[in-house]
Amino acid sequence: MRNYEFTVIFNANEDNTQAGLEFVTSTFAAAGVEITKQDDMGVKYLAYDIKKQEKGHYVYFEMKADPSSILGFEQKFLLNPNILKFLFVNPEK
Repeated sequence: MRNYEFTVIFNANEDNTQAGLEFVTSTFAAAGVEITKQDDMGVKYLAYDIKKQEKGHYVYFEMKADPSSILGFEQKFLLNPNILKFLFVNPEK
């Protein structure tokens, strides 16, 4: 298991944000990811429109995950309409 930082931008609509957050946390739980920190950074204006949205709801995670599972997460998150953007970072590199 490696340490990762994960930032996700959800659609700013409260219902869409909640649905997206539940999807992300349940996906992590199913894969055995240990979330060590979760920080809700709130709604912010985006630098540019993403999927015709000018605002996004940012959430930051610190977690421990198996490196092979990260690719599977990316495929699932790209298909979710509530997720505008996301980024995994390995702070150890």
